[in-house]
Amino acid sequence: MDITYNLPASLRTVVFLSPLTKMSSQLELLRERSLQISVPYDGDFRVDDSILALFDTGAKIISAHHHGQSAWTVTARMVLAFSDGSKGQYFIKSAPGNHGRSMMEGEFNAMSELYKWAPDFVPKPLGYGKYKLEEPDVYFFVSEYVEIQNKMPDPDKLCSRLSRLHRESQSPTGQFGFSISTCQGRVLQCVEWESNWTTFFVKLLWHIIAQDFEVNASWEDLNILEKRLIERVVPRLLDALVDNGRVLKPSLIHGDLWEGNIGTGRDNGNIYVFDAACFYGHHEMDVADWRCDYNKISDPVYTNTYSKYQQPSEPKDEWEDRNRLYSVYYNLLYSVNHGNSGMAVRQQ
Repeated sequence: MDITYNLPASLRTVVFLSPLTKMSSQLELLRERSLQISVPYDGDFRVDDSILALFDTGAKIISAHHHGQSAWTVTARMVLAFSDGSKGQYFIKSAPGNHGRSMMEGEFNAMSELYKWAPDFVPKPLGYGKYKLEEPDVYFFVSEYVEIQNKMPDPDKLCSRLSRLHRESQSPTGQFGFSISTCQGRVLQCVEWESNWTTFFVKLLWHIIAQDFEVNASWEDLNILEKRLIERVVPRLLDALVDNGRVLKPSLIHGDLWEGNIGTGRDNGNIYVFDAACFYGHHEMDVADWRCDYNKISDPVYTNTYSKYQQPSEPKDEWEDRNRLYSVYYNLLYSVNHGNSGMAVRQQ
């Protein structure tokens, strides 16, 4: 079944533009070409000249190693020495093709917006661009590197910092959305500016529903339930947020706060978040990902601690229902990002 007949007109031309299959083959080629056996520095990662162009002309590579694991990108850690005798460590992420460009451009802009409002909460983003490598086309994102401890984040440190971001951030347009498309994993999100939160969320949800049907095939029963959810449940719960003259503030949300995107600095014990999929939205949506039981951060201590620092929106007695609604989006994202292995999530 083609579910696009249910999509808002503005989405019918954009939903199916993510060439994920082609990107997969290009990624394998990128992984091969990023390997460097013989280089004038320590390491196994080939640093493209376009990355060095972000730094002073006197910068010299001391080392560059593949670092971490990623299903959709190639990642590395680079150490540079500068003419003044100082050194710096940097994180590099790269991805191929037009979809890779969207991922890297989106992440740079998302991390830059986070850094604007919470510079002690994210590694400093430095830039993004295109490799000089001719084939495949490759795009990259560079930030400062922070050494992270292998442990779950402290609930109070994380939630106090997150709630402050939600309170203090201000949408540049006064609306919900973001200035550029951002990606959650490999999935491009629909985050065009909207003045109404219900309208924004419906478009956001329709977009991922359509991609889920494209990646994981049609399922009639699910289609019926999702239509009912959008036609009845979403307006009932989200319109209530602005009943009786209430105003809902658009807050900057990270958008992908599972434990793999949160870390504790080894040197200072600070909490850092990274790999952001930002947009301005209802702050409660940022913690709905913690409801999903495939995440270790689903431990209720995190949601309960967040509630100490950030009160639920009115009507407060519907917080649990909104949390469950918002978690549907993250479950569908997981289903799309992980294909066959993620289908079990949408069946729950």
